[in-house]
Amino acid sequence: MQAILSVTVPFFALVLCGYLAAARHVLPASAIPGLNAFVLFFALPCLLFRFGMTTPVLELLNPAVLGVYVLAALLIVFFTVAITLGPQLGMKDSAFGALVAAFPNSGFMGVPLLVALAGPAAAGPVICTVLADMLITSSVCLGLAQSGAGTGAAHSGRDAGLLALRGALSNPLPWAIVLGAAAGVSGLELAGPVASIVRMLADAASPVALFTIGAVLWRAGDHARHPAGVPGGAGDSSAPNWGRVWPVTLIKLLLHPLLVLALGVSARQIGVNLNGYQLMVLTLTAALPSASNVSLLAERYGADNGRIARIILSSTLLAFFSFSLLAWSFGAQPGAAQ
Repeated sequence: MQAILSVTVPFFALVLCGYLAAARHVLPASAIPGLNAFVLFFALPCLLFRFGMTTPVLELLNPAVLGVYVLAALLIVFFTVAITLGPQLGMKDSAFGALVAAFPNSGFMGVPLLVALAGPAAAGPVICTVLADMLITSSVCLGLAQSGAGTGAAHSGRDAGLLALRGALSNPLPWAIVLGAAAGVSGLELAGPVASIVRMLADAASPVALFTIGAVLWRAGDHARHPAGVPGGAGDSSAPNWGRVWPVTLIKLLLHPLLVLALGVSARQIGVNLNGYQLMVLTLTAALPSASNVSLLAERYGADNGRIARIILSSTLLAFFSFSLLAWSFGAQPGAAQ
């Protein structure tokens, strides 16, 4: 366990540093979008480009990994909607709850954390999950969010799904992976100043991304407490309904990884080419806290951002313990060759 904590403590500590810096106004709130943009458009694409160059294409798009993970994500989405949808919680809010239940923070946190914890070979399965969540999980949930909009709901649901897919395709992260894979297949090697720039930005990705997660969590929580200042925002900071928060948090941290593990074990029993290492990485990825950027989507679509922010925050706080315990139970050995 000490070896596991030696990896997880610094990662979650950097998230805490970002949260405290924003909460104490050491980092101005106006700077958080810029920090997020630096990670999303510069640092993280360079990190994913490097992994794409050095990871075989069949590992980046492994059909067994994708099949198990996507099936688990869709089951979590529809299960979460089924148990949360009701008179007091409409389809839009249920769909966004399903998105935070099925979408782990695999981009900003998962790639660097799993590589540090399980070795460079973990990059392939984690990148598979990044692609699946950006292209499939988010599109399905945003389509569901608009499917109960009344007249023309089916049409609006399809439009929302297509809009989400277009948004995913305009995201620099999938393209960084594709370009990295293409460079690796072609044997292209960066040289000179270009290689140095990519290396420096990639090295900055992990600490800045983790710091940014903390700042974004504070911003989402602050907007949840003061919803009037958020265009289209909803939420009740005076009397938060934690009964709508904890079930989704537990689905994210407990049910999601257990489902991935169960489906992976079943797939192996019927002969699917999925090894134990890949299954461990997939399960640990599912055990990550909810993706922090979902609060921005909820805010944009006018959902109950207060509820979404509390789910993300609670999952991040509890994931330090649940994720570390799960990694220890798998016998993960940081620093060991994979």
